[in-house]
Amino acid sequence: MTGIRSGSLVAAVLSLGLLAGCAGGGGKEPESFENFTAEEIYKRGEYELENSRKPKDAVKYFSEVERLYPYSEWAKRALIMQAYSYHRARQYEEARGAAQRFIDTYPGDEDAAYAKYLLALSYYDQIDEIGRDQGLTFQALQALREVIEQYPDTEYARSSILKFDLAFDHLAAKEMEIGRYYLKRGHYTAAINRFRVVVEDFQTTSHTPEALMRLVEAYLALGLNDQAQTAGAILGHNFRSSPFYADAYAQLRGRGLSPEARGDSWLTRVYRQVIQGKWL
Repeated sequence: MTGIRSGSLVAAVLSLGLLAGCAGGGGKEPESFENFTAEEIYKRGEYELENSRKPKDAVKYFSEVERLYPYSEWAKRALIMQAYSYHRARQYEEARGAAQRFIDTYPGDEDAAYAKYLLALSYYDQIDEIGRDQGLTFQALQALREVIEQYPDTEYARSSILKFDLAFDHLAAKEMEIGRYYLKRGHYTAAINRFRVVVEDFQTTSHTPEALMRLVEAYLALGLNDQAQTAGAILGHNFRSSPFYADAYAQLRGRGLSPEARGDSWLTRVYRQVIQGKWL
């Protein structure tokens, strides 16, 4: 992270001693930092961040730097360190707020890319369970895309690309989970709608082979053999070595059918695009 450099351990320890002296007896928190330089307060914040079990403890020091020395280089560093400290503490909303303030205040600074990346991470790191509402996933995708597009030559863009793919895969996983739920309960049309989303909108994810196999299963259950055969043909064309193709092929052969494009449906159109090299 350019522009943000840790002070020496000696300086940090000295700052710790100086600031601790303000507390007086009884271990009370200091009420004021006016008698200390921006660097001394900043380094105490760094020390707390590196040594405390509670990353949020560092925030008050970085906040004081910004309050007491608002137009200094240390204040600029302190603001982005607030965002980082909040993120370490998993206080993601506060992290986003501090990161956005840095972007708004210092849009042309070399650390603006990192601030943007921290903002994106504050969404991304809240993506945990497939069953949760996916609003955060969409917000993470948008924020990661902005890092990639606005700062394409940075290390943050490279990291964002990897995380974007994982978040995108996460959305597809959600569609698959719901589709399997409907399929298991015999709600075939509802299941097909979910698997279709994966095939059309998330075709670059790892879930596409299974989505096509599930389409074969659902269409066969409805007696829509043309669609089932076409889904099997697409699966065979793109994922012949996948175990999902072996499963789909067995289902079709069990009905005396083969994987081939038939009829005129949305799947037939997808098949034509595959043959022309314009899909996947």
